[in-house]
Amino acid sequence: MANLKDIKTRIQSVQNTKKITRAMKMVAAAKVKRAETTVKAARPFADELLVMFRRMLSAVNGEYSLENLHVEKAIDNYPVLLEKRDIKSVGLVVMTSNKGLAGAYNANIIRRTLAMVDEYNAKGLAVKLFVVGQKGIGGLKRKITNKNCEIVKTYLSVANNVTSTGALLVAEDLADFFVDRKIDKIEVLTTRFKNMMSYSVQNWEILPLTPEIAEHDGKGGIDPLMLFEPNVHGILQSLVPMFITNIIYQALLEAQASELASRMTAMSAASNNAEEMIRLLSIDYNKARQWAITQELVEIVSGANALK
Repeated sequence: MANLKDIKTRIQSVQNTKKITRAMKMVAAAKVKRAETTVKAARPFADELLVMFRRMLSAVNGEYSLENLHVEKAIDNYPVLLEKRDIKSVGLVVMTSNKGLAGAYNANIIRRTLAMVDEYNAKGLAVKLFVVGQKGIGGLKRKITNKNCEIVKTYLSVANNVTSTGALLVAEDLADFFVDRKIDKIEVLTTRFKNMMSYSVQNWEILPLTPEIAEHDGKGGIDPLMLFEPNVHGILQSLVPMFITNIIYQALLEAQASELASRMTAMSAASNNAEEMIRLLSIDYNKARQWAITQELVEIVSGANALK
């Protein structure tokens, strides 16, 4: 029979763990509601921006020009960013979190990333990773050593505080690599938030983008009577950076909401498991206590009988 002190120590330890998991669940629950509201509010803008972008590309019909346009950064060089070329290397932006205790959230993303890396390597393509979040950095570093893959950029603060400024930072790095021809295709691997209980791992292609019309867009491009100031190329030069940045921003929002929902679910399950463990340990403690009392009574009776 287990020692009473050992069982009591274990019960106290599980109770302390339960306090932590309950606190983490409450914090995640408070944050996930705000994250859900933010991500759902951002989706309509992202959808309409995609429709407008595709219609603009359809309107210019592949005729891009930087004439009379000022180019400061690689992200301003929209003709190169929209250029289609032979794909020799792929840039993959991987969205993970800085903190753990979020169930299988980070493991699912890392597993999907490795599967995509293997798929591209099988086609003879090199993969360059832009990893957001400490968990992705640590998890992928150990598992890509024997693959045609490398982590070229990492981002920690972006995962903690999702802002358009942080998304622009990632977008500018992607543009630099694309314009310098270090990568020929850009994809984002993130999670699509569904509800408090579920999310799905998805990959979104950023560049190059085909000038097709969105399914729900019944028009075949820009209205011919519409005028652009200063010109359509000036509009595209502003629209392309906005489009790339917004995809990164939306992916960060979706990942943040999914992470918090996953953490809330995981901590809820951990708290329930702690309660069940405390119940079982309490039964063991009571049994051990009864056994100890019975043993003492037997010894007392035996001693009394021996004195007769």
